[in-house]
Amino acid sequence: MIDINQQMAIIKRGAVEIISEEELVKKLETNKPLVIKLGADPTAPDLHLGHTVVLRKMRQFQDLGHSVVFLIGDFTALIGDPTGKSETRKPLTEDKIRENVETYKSQVCKILDMNKTIIDFNSRWLSPMNFGDVLKLASKYTVARMLERDDFLNRFKSQRPISIHEFMYPLMQGYDSVALKADVELGGTDQKFNLLVGRSLQKEHGQPSQVIITMPILEGLDGVNKMSKSLGNYVGINEEPKNMYGKIMSISDAMMFKYYELLTDVSFEEIAKMKSDCDSGAVNPKSVKMKLAHLITSMYHNAEAADHARVEFENVFAKKGVPDDAVTITFDRAKLKDGKVSMIGLISDLGFAESNSAAKRLIQQGGLKLNSEKCTDEYVEISKLNGEVVVQAGKRNFAKVKF
Repeated sequence: MIDINQQMAIIKRGAVEIISEEELVKKLETNKPLVIKLGADPTAPDLHLGHTVVLRKMRQFQDLGHSVVFLIGDFTALIGDPTGKSETRKPLTEDKIRENVETYKSQVCKILDMNKTIIDFNSRWLSPMNFGDVLKLASKYTVARMLERDDFLNRFKSQRPISIHEFMYPLMQGYDSVALKADVELGGTDQKFNLLVGRSLQKEHGQPSQVIITMPILEGLDGVNKMSKSLGNYVGINEEPKNMYGKIMSISDAMMFKYYELLTDVSFEEIAKMKSDCDSGAVNPKSVKMKLAHLITSMYHNAEAADHARVEFENVFAKKGVPDDAVTITFDRAKLKDGKVSMIGLISDLGFAESNSAAKRLIQQGGLKLNSEKCTDEYVEISKLNGEVVVQAGKRNFAKVKF
């Protein structure tokens, strides 16, 4: 085992809170591999860089010689964690859960050493429980304690519905720690309440309480909101290299240092040096960001793909060019409406937006360009689009459209 002080330095990197450090040190002093638990409900099958913050912490525990359990909440997903939700969350079907589980497993292997990863499912111990077992578990926690959760309390005060089964979610997640005899549980800051329930239930069952480590919520490309696919401010770990590289280049100069800290293994000393050099003007922040984009793209693809993505980026943005692989299509004039082309329809047809509403938002936010000129009109006269027009949607999507 690595020296405890060295382990603590690695474990504490990027962590928001450890409850408690003293308990963790005592567990490490046993020189036995600790059981590290990370639970994930298979609700959103596509992982993005925000998800990797806690997964990377789990990988660090692996590399330190500890036993990690990636727990898939296939049973709890039937309820859905209400954390941060203002309404009751719809449960997933069993078929959808199974589909998402397979997608999850194919992605976490990019971060975790799957040869050293135990994948478990909480249906293994939750499904066999009878109603008496459930009542016994429910007796371990009070409604008053449940209402300490902000999302429950806010809904209660505003008289929005809270279903009884939602109270069961923290109990089930907590009982997972009992079943696994977890020494440490990882989670985002939004999971703190649930992690604390695990500590309480372990004590009730005569087990040593797990240490909980909360990791920060990563802001998305906008630098404000939590990284989320629904907000469109995310970087998926399965994205094409050029998109991954380009998206990372779009973050703010200030935000890139947080990305360095949470998403890479670059030392704090080197990060501090880069920040100091940028602040003093000794180094152009763009070059530091390009290093970050190349590093992350290499992690989830390879160095060659990252090199190609960098060349593509420089071609498109530095030289204001059009990517070599930009598609060329001929517009179907049957789609004309009173002699006008629907820009919303065109963007959607090109696959540059996930829906018509997303395409409309893109246009309203100034993200559409025709031959490098910003276009905020939802309909454009076909007479103004003679010949071949370069359509750019956002910063990375290009197409040549023949009208």
